[in-house]
Amino acid sequence: MGEDARLRAVVELAQAMAAAGDLAGAVRVVAETARRALDGAFAAVSVWERERGRLRVLVNNGELAPGEVEFPVDESYPVHDFPEIAGFSPAGWTAGVEPRAWIETADEAGGAAGAPVEAAAAAHRRSRAAALRRRGRGSCVVAPVVLHGRAWGELYVARGVDAVPLGLPEAAFATVLAEVAASGLVHHERLAEVRKLAYTDPLTGLANRRAVDALLEDAVGDHRRDGTAVSLVVCDVNGLKGVNDSLGHVAGDHLLERFASVLSLCGAQLPGSLAARLGGDEFCLVAVGSTAPEVIRVAREICRRADGLELGQGVACGVASTGRSIGPVVSARRLFRLADAAQYRAKAADAREPVVAGDEGADDPVVLLADSVRGDDSDRRAFRDRPAAAGRPGGRRGASGGATPPARPGRT
Repeated sequence: MGEDARLRAVVELAQAMAAAGDLAGAVRVVAETARRALDGAFAAVSVWERERGRLRVLVNNGELAPGEVEFPVDESYPVHDFPEIAGFSPAGWTAGVEPRAWIETADEAGGAAGAPVEAAAAAHRRSRAAALRRRGRGSCVVAPVVLHGRAWGELYVARGVDAVPLGLPEAAFATVLAEVAASGLVHHERLAEVRKLAYTDPLTGLANRRAVDALLEDAVGDHRRDGTAVSLVVCDVNGLKGVNDSLGHVAGDHLLERFASVLSLCGAQLPGSLAARLGGDEFCLVAVGSTAPEVIRVAREICRRADGLELGQGVACGVASTGRSIGPVVSARRLFRLADAAQYRAKAADAREPVVAGDEGADDPVVLLADSVRGDDSDRRAFRDRPAAAGRPGGRRGASGGATPPARPGRT
C-alpha cells in the first residue's frame, strides 16, 4: 500500500470512529479498517481486563476460523501468554525504546534459551505460532492500543498461509493505526469508565474494595451451599514509604502500577480470579474454584516476581483458603481476617514466601490470631493490638510449613 492509500486509511479510520455510536461499533470499525489497510484476512481488537488477568476479544472481523464469531460473548486468553502486553512500559513506549507493534509467524520456532525468562518467552512464541497454524493463518501483526499512558488492549491483524508474510513496514503502520484507534476510543472508553468507576481502582486499573466485597459475598454463599473453594491472597507492598520519601510519589505510584501488573499476570493462572487494590499499598487476589495448592503456588510466584521489581522491597503475603484447616467460613469478613492475620505474620517475620492460614492444624497461630477478634468487630485488623499478635514462639513459617524464610537485609 502506498503512502497516499495509507493516509486515506488513517483519515477514514478517524472519521468512522467519530461516527460510531458505541464501543462495539468503534472497535468493529478499527478491526475492519486495519484489516483492509494491511491487506489482512482477519483482524481483532481485544481489551486487557487487568482485574481478571486476561485479554478479552471485543470483535473479530474477516475470515473467521471455526468457533470464532464477530462479537464473542466470552472469548478470552490469559494475559501471561502475552508478556509483551503485561510487561508494557509507557515510558519505553513514549521514548521509542521498546518495540511497538511486533510480527509473529506460523513457522516461529522460538528456540531454546538458557535463562528461565527467555525460555518462557520462547515457549509463548511457539504456543502462539501453533495457534496461528490451527486457525489457518501464516503471519500476524500485534499492536498495543495505549490509552492514558497505559496498555488498554491490542489490535491484531493476520494474513493467510499463502499470503506474503507481514513485515516491519506493516508493523510500523499498525502502530500508527493503533494510535489513531486509541484517540477515537477515548470517548467511548470514558463512557464505559463511568459505569466501571464504582468498581475500579483509578491508579492501577484493578478492581477496588467494593468489587472484592461483592464477589466474596457471593463466593462465600456458594461455598456454604455447595462447598465451592474460596481463597483470598492479601499482599502489602514493602518499602513504598521509602520510595515515596526518597524518590517522590510519582515513583511510588509507578511501583504500585508495576506490582498491579504482576498481580494481574499471576492471577491469570487461576481462572475466574479477581485482582484488586484495596487501598494504599494493600492488594488482594480472590480465587473461586481453584484448589488451595494452586492458589499457594500462584502466591509464591507473586512474591518471587515482586522481589524482582526495580523499586520497593517485595511484598508481605498472607493466604486464607477454605481448602485449609481454618474452621467454618460463614462470612467474607472471617476470610479477610484470616488472610490479614497471615499477612501480618509474614510482615513481622520479614518472610519472602506467603504465610498460609491453617498450615499448622487446629492450633495454628494464624487462625488463633484472626479469631481473637470479636465476631462483630468491623475492623479487619483489630487483632494487631492484641497480645495474640505476637503468636507463639517458633511460629514464623512459610507456605510450605517449614522454618522461617530468610529475611532480606534492609527491609523495613
